[in-house]
Amino acid sequence: MTEIQNTQECFVQLWLRLERTRRLLQGQYRRFCIRRLLKTWFGFEANDNFIWEVCNRCEQTGWDELPLPSLYPRKHRELLRAIVSVKLGISYYRVDLRALDAAYSIAYPKSTPLNVNKKKRQ
Repeated sequence: MTEIQNTQECFVQLWLRLERTRRLLQGQYRRFCIRRLLKTWFGFEANDNFIWEVCNRCEQTGWDELPLPSLYPRKHRELLRAIVSVKLGISYYRVDLRALDAAYSIAYPKSTPLNVNKKKRQ
């Protein structure tokens, strides 16, 4: 696993790795869920406490099947946000959402861009 940072370049790599992991697990006939994803990415570092913390922060359960990242990006956005916050030991709200949304547009250029924070600051 590469070094996780709170930057746009890292978020692009995480979005792309998310899709690669989905294909890998699908090819192995395994469930594409948060637990499998974290075990695949982090190996033995993804113990029950780590998985619980990520699931708690993104408000999803570990065994529920995740949809396609390109079609339903909101759940994956919250998941990546939780992974970055747990891994870096920062607050869930300190993750750079603008960079995360911009990274989604780079990783999936033909998809509708994510833009949860619609208000523009002046």
